[in-house]
Amino acid sequence: QVQLVESGGGLVQAGGSLRLSCAASGRTFIISAMGWFRQAPGKEREFVATINWNGGSTQYEDSVKGRFTISRDNAKNTVYLQMNSLKPEDTAVYYCAQRVPGNGVGSRDRYDYHYWGQGTQVTVSS
Repeated sequence: QVQLVESGGGLVQAGGSLRLSCAASGRTFIISAMGWFRQAPGKEREFVATINWNGGSTQYEDSVKGRFTISRDNAKNTVYLQMNSLKPEDTAVYYCAQRVPGNGVGSRDRYDYHYWGQGTQVTVSS
């Protein structure tokens, strides 16, 4: 049973930084691509970033390029999202997701992910 637990969300002023962490259970993390998605009230869940199984390939949604960095530490079964230069429009619940074991290629599509965390709230004030 794969379980994902996000942490690191909170309140921050515009221009500030936060680092989100996602701890994964089990032995399948190291062969699976990971992703971060976010959902604001009244909006669809949207892609933020993805990373392949060994961290050698990353992709980002256009609005976060140059500000956010996704990384992973396979020895710790953890994926991170470093968020810098935060803007009020970044306010959302952020979700960590894992593809099914054996799918090591990153994806922008939320329907390609089989396991999801409960989310962590990020609020950016102006």
